[in-house]
Amino acid sequence: MKLFKYIITGVLGMQLLTSCVDYLDKESDTELTLPMVFEDKTRTEGWLANVYSHVPDPYWGYARKLGWDILSDDMTASERWRQWDWKVIPMLLGEWTPSTDWDGNYWSRLPQLIREANIFIENVHPLPDQGISATEVTYMKAEMRFMIAYYYYLLSNTYGPVPFKPNYIAPTDFNLADLMEGQRPYYEVVDWVDKELKEVAEILPAKYTEARKYGRATSIMCLAVRARMLLFAASPLVNGNPDYANHKNKDGENLFSTTADKTKWAYAAQACKELIDAAEAAGHKLYTEKNDDGTIDPFMSYQNLFLTRYDEGNTEILFARPGGSEYGEYEKHATPAASGGSGGLGVTQSLVDAFFMENGLPINDDNSEYVEIGYSVSDETRDNTVWDTEVNGGTISKKNTYNMYCHREPRFYITVSYNNSYFTQEKRVFNFFNGSADNPHTHDAPQNGYLIRKKISPDLNVKQGTYKYRPGIVYRLGEAYLNYAEALNESDPGNGDILVYLNKIRERAGIRQYTTGATDDNFIHVDLNDQAEMRKLIRAERRVELSCEGIRYDDLRRWKEAENVLNGDFYGMNFSGKDNSSFYVRTPYLKRVYKKAYYWFPIHQSEIDKNDKLVQSPYWN
Repeated sequence: MKLFKYIITGVLGMQLLTSCVDYLDKESDTELTLPMVFEDKTRTEGWLANVYSHVPDPYWGYARKLGWDILSDDMTASERWRQWDWKVIPMLLGEWTPSTDWDGNYWSRLPQLIREANIFIENVHPLPDQGISATEVTYMKAEMRFMIAYYYYLLSNTYGPVPFKPNYIAPTDFNLADLMEGQRPYYEVVDWVDKELKEVAEILPAKYTEARKYGRATSIMCLAVRARMLLFAASPLVNGNPDYANHKNKDGENLFSTTADKTKWAYAAQACKELIDAAEAAGHKLYTEKNDDGTIDPFMSYQNLFLTRYDEGNTEILFARPGGSEYGEYEKHATPAASGGSGGLGVTQSLVDAFFMENGLPINDDNSEYVEIGYSVSDETRDNTVWDTEVNGGTISKKNTYNMYCHREPRFYITVSYNNSYFTQEKRVFNFFNGSADNPHTHDAPQNGYLIRKKISPDLNVKQGTYKYRPGIVYRLGEAYLNYAEALNESDPGNGDILVYLNKIRERAGIRQYTTGATDDNFIHVDLNDQAEMRKLIRAERRVELSCEGIRYDDLRRWKEAENVLNGDFYGMNFSGKDNSSFYVRTPYLKRVYKKAYYWFPIHQSEIDKNDKLVQSPYWN
């Protein structure tokens, strides 16, 4: 391996540049200075690309490395995979301390990338002979400002209050003590990110015409991150939470707001609407596929939303991960072991229960027609889709399917693989009974009777190593609609836009929409002025529409519901069942532990030991 020597401003920069060797490659007897880097187009663009490297991976990142989907109550991984260093699995069981390592490593890595972005801003300049114009430099500097703000958002979203010096680069004669900063209050970071993203949105274009810039920062991405952050900042966890009244930094400052401020909901609603208006003006819309008669096919629309590229017409994407995602491992772990996969990445029973019935009602509604005992007596088909014939073996659900899974809404079938559902890869139904090919009763098997189907390509073939490219969607318009509906309901109950944007999601989902009028075959009556009822409906819609997209865990945190939802036994079908009577029994498979401390990641003990100006995250001491 070649040796590299870098001369830069500050010792920390030396550490940072070691992550950039691919584009700073030099012969071992030469020295590469910062001016030399930024006199070369390839190295300049390589530096910029590296700053993007910690944008979360919506597939394998949320499933394993960051673990947001596993930490929530959406997805479940085989508990015995911990022997292969799945670091989030012990966390589920309460085996979590300030000395626990986490693959996300935000506390260490994101400040390094923030510093790289600041160095880029200070040093980049036009290279007209190499095709970098002054306009391009303006855009690239704005991109780096976006990334700095985005990474501060991720830090504050994970740890709460963090050390905060956004434009600081250590000088060459720095003293180590100068770098030892304490935390600043949570809202100080949020307020700065808010203003910064608004300013940068005025500089960046809404979209690019060059394919090579796919995933690069846009004005829409700025507004999207801002809206999501402000929704979190308005929520009970951080908006006057009395649990944090005594959480102060070493200077005695309160690190969280001690008084609830309802105007934060109105500000979040405004930010969400600004995003929606700007996105729609730029041509973004919900992704749909149509039947021959012009109606929406809800099955194909929801399935292919996650498999269709932006340049193929999927303009619902507002923020995609540049460089793609690690979807191969995601799909492999959702494929049975006998079919070449690892077969233990599933969904929870609570998510199965959350999906609506075909008539748009939740399963616990007296009029839902939900049945949990017995089996279907015929194949189920529907006339609003081609998904059954083109993807699912000719049916929505097969004869002899457990009634729990029959006559559910379209998103259920796109999200969940259950026993006797269709396995497209091998053109057969799944058999999750103990001892079957799909359940060898090992760690590589569905521990609770389910595998994840959402974001899995029907063209997948793990045995042959066939994986179809798809975008890594970090933020989409569907989330923006639901964020706006929630913020409006909290700030302006009864506002008609609440139903407008909630119903846009339900229309695409192929289920009855809500109305203030009478219930009929197309609509369900709701009391729009009943804030508590609407809150329940909005949260229920978020649960299914945004499931397994890295969002649910933050929802449970910000609503202060994680302690209630993520504690105790998690259920599924009986992993050991060998026939209908023994398999179709709600059975505990995992006992989760969620303490009050877990709402925020702890600062790793090694960082606390190095810096006496830090205070540990709430309740971790």
